Amino acid sequence: MLKTDILVIGTGLAGCIAAITSADAGKKITIITKTNTILSGSTAAAQGGIIYKGISDTPEKLIEDITIAGAGHCWNPAVEQLATLGPKLVKDLLIDRFKIDFDKNYNEFDLTAEGAHSLRRIIHCKDLTGKYIQEAVLKTLTTHPNITILTNHFAVDLLTLSHHSKNSVDIYKHPACFGAIVFDILNGSTFPIFAGKTIVATGGVGQLYLHTTNPIEATGDGLALASRAGVRCFNLEYIQFHPTAFYSEHHTGTRFLISESMRGEGAILIDKNGKEFMNRFHPQGNLAPRDVVARSIQTILFETNATCVYLDITHKNNEWLKNRFPEIFKYCFDTGIDITQEPIPVIPAAHYFCGGVGVNLNGRTSFQRLYAVGEISCTGVHGANRLASTSLLEALVWGYTAGKDASISKENENYFPPIYDWVDENETPDSVLIFQDWSSIKNTMWNYVGLFRSSIRLQRAIKMLRDLQMETEKFYKRAKLSPEILELRNGIKSAIAITNAAISSRICRGAHYIEN
Repeated sequence: MLKTDILVIGTGLAGCIAAITSADAGKKITIITKTNTILSGSTAAAQGGIIYKGISDTPEKLIEDITIAGAGHCWNPAVEQLATLGPKLVKDLLIDRFKIDFDKNYNEFDLTAEGAHSLRRIIHCKDLTGKYIQEAVLKTLTTHPNITILTNHFAVDLLTLSHHSKNSVDIYKHPACFGAIVFDILNGSTFPIFAGKTIVATGGVGQLYLHTTNPIEATGDGLALASRAGVRCFNLEYIQFHPTAFYSEHHTGTRFLISESMRGEGAILIDKNGKEFMNRFHPQGNLAPRDVVARSIQTILFETNATCVYLDITHKNNEWLKNRFPEIFKYCFDTGIDITQEPIPVIPAAHYFCGGVGVNLNGRTSFQRLYAVGEISCTGVHGANRLASTSLLEALVWGYTAGKDASISKENENYFPPIYDWVDENETPDSVLIFQDWSSIKNTMWNYVGLFRSSIRLQRAIKMLRDLQMETEKFYKRAKLSPEILELRNGIKSAIAITNAAISSRICRGAHYIEN
């Protein structure tokens, strides 16, 4: 058993900022990640940049762009907080405190644009923005005297009064979280971490889909933790598909992201015959909102009977292109594509979870003592479809506000009821069954709960997923714990939650597109 002031689950930007902010206030923090390195999650893979402020830019202009991209489904107080507090925190934390060296032209930030932005307001570190940001933040995280870091530690379940307290009358209290049951992957032990406050920052759900830009650890852990506990979650139907993931016929699963900032810098989408097509689908053409671009590409693939479309930026200066997008250039070149001479093959892929665990402006959930930040949270900023480069900014803002709020002592945060002992099982999980079950989840979600949905497909999906969940739960109850069985259990739980939300949502908008 461990005890800490604040438990943070996840080491992406949002979790790290929350941990550092609370630690600065004198709280003792334990931050855990299921991976064997703290440089994990989606933050490091973010290429395009982070919103700052453009020439003649205003919070009102940013609010308008976010709201339009979000199909009018954004929560205005959250959008206002992002637009007003966001640029200040970029300056105070990322630029001044963490000393991140964003690209400049003649001592001025090199501003770029991405889809659905009305002007250039995004700052970047070439095409490695997230990696630079996370590495800089981790330097502070790893040296902070109030922060303990535990890698290879997997959160099995949230500890809640209604599920884990031996005091039966605790079910009458307001729902509250007091830590988590944690599996130590390296030594195979399972134990509780009691925490005055718990912050869930586990990232997204991309690995539920056949094609995704997400890292392999994005298996919906946070959504499953919250759903099992009964924490309020919403907007789960809004899965954003990135229009341009690198296509290779020999590769499935996690796909290399081709940043939207390429289209911001003038790249155009063409079909297999070399014909530009985006102006046919939207007035903003290649810079239309992501959901529009992704569905447009899928439509072209159906019409042309092709396996991919192409992103062409060969009209740009060769040296500028190599300097502006060094990571993309290298990746493509290593796979046989010289982007200065030929277009890049691309397809849509599951990219960002616009919904999640519902939170307020300080990251508080419907449970006392429980917060959620980053991609797993639903702040209301993104609405039905995320505006490009808002994700890092949202992680920064809500990581900071949640960290501040969690560091304030509140009533009942020191109540830790007695809990039942964990009982280990000994049956070895069958790796073949786990692989097959994941294959079923990914194909079901891709084909039936993907870019184009229908009531028939969704009903087929929920039946298949529920049958699979019954078998998975039987499997889990008998199995010796492992990361693989825990991820499968979380994956099927999250897939069902998303599919149920899609079935319940009667409005076709943004990333939730219903054909009939």
